[in-house]
Amino acid sequence: MTIEIPTPLRVYTGNQPNVTVHADTVSQAITTLIDEFPDFRKHLYTPEGKLRSFVNLYLNDEDIRYLPQREESAVKSSDTLTIIPSIAGGSWPEGRTRLAAQK
Repeated sequence: MTIEIPTPLRVYTGNQPNVTVHADTVSQAITTLIDEFPDFRKHLYTPEGKLRSFVNLYLNDEDIRYLPQREESAVKSSDTLTIIPSIAGGSWPEGRTRLAAQK
């Protein structure tokens, strides 16, 4: 299967946008990715081994959090697993709104 690597995390995969792995489940696919690129672990999992809350995994177009088997969902070689880290926004300078014209 193919794992799509988001741009900010490609530094941990030698700048590869996609990594091909052989796995039977989402969990095995992620484990294989981490075995090949160990520095990736700290960006996906907490020290307790839980998937970080700001990391979203999509199997094809389905958020794995809503699949019945979640990380243990079966995968096929033709599937795509997409890693999407949440990105927090900032704030606008005081007294300015997003739509306000700059002076």
